[in-house]
Amino acid sequence: MKLLGISGTIIGTKTEVVVSAILREIAEKYSEIDVKLMNLKDYDLDFCDGRDPSLYSGDTKKLIAEIEDADFFIIGTPIFQGSITGALKNVIDLVPTSAFKHKVMGFVATGGTFQHYLVVENQLKPIASYFRAFVAPGYVYAHDSHFDSKKNIIDEDVNARIKRLADEVVFMQKQLKSGKTADLKHKKEINNV
Repeated sequence: MKLLGISGTIIGTKTEVVVSAILREIAEKYSEIDVKLMNLKDYDLDFCDGRDPSLYSGDTKKLIAEIEDADFFIIGTPIFQGSITGALKNVIDLVPTSAFKHKVMGFVATGGTFQHYLVVENQLKPIASYFRAFVAPGYVYAHDSHFDSKKNIIDEDVNARIKRLADEVVFMQKQLKSGKTADLKHKKEINNV
């Protein structure tokens, strides 16, 4: 199983810190899962212009392929002006609608006000619904005060939510995978009758 963590910003480090903490938690507890961080800072992406996703090249083509290849996701964004970043929205617009279909998503958001957690409920979850993705019931929201001056997470509640989200997405993905395997076995048995 391939888990892709996406740090959906080209500036700052707090979102990357939280997404990476979840990925580390999963890598340490579930060695069978292939874990990768996609940091949008490391990509020179085209702006989505409506063309077929297969027609992009360079980093954009690479990013689309990595997202399509992943089995499940941890997607993080800082909240700017009460919304997800333009960089993350561009990624969402670049990938084909099938890229997230029937895949598990867990969400991370960071922000400067305590109300910005609502972006997960009001923007990220509806986007996931549009893609027909399965969304983990919990998520991690980290406020500026949850970090020390070196961008380390210092809030115990945030650390507990990181562990809980890590377990939730893995549990959901394993259940989904076992359900798909059972469905395939059942279809083969029916076809052999």
